Amino acid sequence: CTGDRIIKIISKKRKSYIMEQKLTSPNKWDKELHGENIYNPNIKELVGFQMTCLEKMYDYNQTRPSQMEKRAELIKEMFAEAGEGCYIEPPFYANWGGRHVHLGNHVYANFGLTCVDDTHIYIGDHTMMGPNVNLATANHPLLPELREKAYQYNLPIHIGKNCWLGAGVIVVPGVTIGDNTVIGAGSVVTKDIPANSLAVGNPCRVLRELNDHDREYYYRDRKIDWDTLK
Repeated sequence: CTGDRIIKIISKKRKSYIMEQKLTSPNKWDKELHGENIYNPNIKELVGFQMTCLEKMYDYNQTRPSQMEKRAELIKEMFAEAGEGCYIEPPFYANWGGRHVHLGNHVYANFGLTCVDDTHIYIGDHTMMGPNVNLATANHPLLPELREKAYQYNLPIHIGKNCWLGAGVIVVPGVTIGDNTVIGAGSVVTKDIPANSLAVGNPCRVLRELNDHDREYYYRDRKIDWDTLK
């Protein structure tokens, strides 16, 4: 009985602590999270507020496939912004549960999207992401003395409209990807990629611009039958 009572007390205190953190203004931490300067992420109050965001992400990942309405509601609650028709296949992983992720309209992500959203991630309308894409805004100093104390800094990621990121793509802090660009599967994007490009590799480089050939062929020698698509 004593053990059960202790567990109940701990659980009650934890719930109370989380409820208290919900009242904390997120703007209080803008300088640390979004200022692009080195800071200590292990501030107790900051971690407590982060925990409330992770609780919602946990709820999202526990939904059943048939609970589409519940998923849609949670997406609106979890993310900084979420336009019409957005869908994220569970499981979804994020340092802040999506709180600093801004989704345009009709954004789709396949299974295993990871957003290290310690600062803002912007994803434009109609952008698609394959399985296990990783968008990481957090970074650490190279100096060992700072890293051993867990210091970090965050740089935002911008992904344009109508982009396609293939399976396993990694985007590192501070990168911008232009509208309509396709990033090949497994690429590691370490520098900005211009709009209307096909880019691949590690590090990711522009292979070519999207052009009239892509209006005629959808895969190698396979032509687009526009009549059947109207």
